[in-house]
Amino acid sequence: MMNISRAAALVLTAMTALAPLNAALPAPNAPAAMLTGNVTSQPIGHYEFCQRYRDECNIRSKSSAAPRLTEHGWGVVREINVSVNTTITPMTDLEVYGREEVWAFPVDAGDCEDFVLAKRQKLIKAGFKPSDLLITVVRKPDGEGHAVLTLRTAGGDFVLDNLVDEIKPWYATPYSYLKRQATFDTGRWVTIENTADVLVGALQ
Repeated sequence: MMNISRAAALVLTAMTALAPLNAALPAPNAPAAMLTGNVTSQPIGHYEFCQRYRDECNIRSKSSAAPRLTEHGWGVVREINVSVNTTITPMTDLEVYGREEVWAFPVDAGDCEDFVLAKRQKLIKAGFKPSDLLITVVRKPDGEGHAVLTLRTAGGDFVLDNLVDEIKPWYATPYSYLKRQATFDTGRWVTIENTADVLVGALQ
């Protein structure tokens, strides 16, 4: 007969393996995936980035279902997220480049958009599709603008953020979601329509 301590250890192991799937369950009134709307304005920083890196911004994709990540896939995502968060020093564009709103691949320092670009680049190299890695503009509770990376999965949309190492479902973050890259074109942006659901879900 299996002893209690061994049984408990096996249960804990199983729960750990299933953690990404359990985390994908939406909070009340908050859908697992963001509801996007019409094409909207492209952030000026991304527009200038696209002028320098045209190949990054002309990738067009047909609509496709979000991927179902394996435990190995989640491990890759977590490793890249923490690696970028710990190796890039947070600094403003003014401090790094001498002017505001410069979106660039960081070398050793950068702001939130630069963190996003670095993570996106590394995840694409690891085999993820650009259409599942979307730069997203949000508003923090204090009203300040911020950028995060949205990872589309079959279990919902998850957020990679330079302010925290934990990868959370989008509705479990404290942000108001404004717009993100379109899944069908890396050079275009769409609105996010269910910010109200985020706020409701976060409070329950």
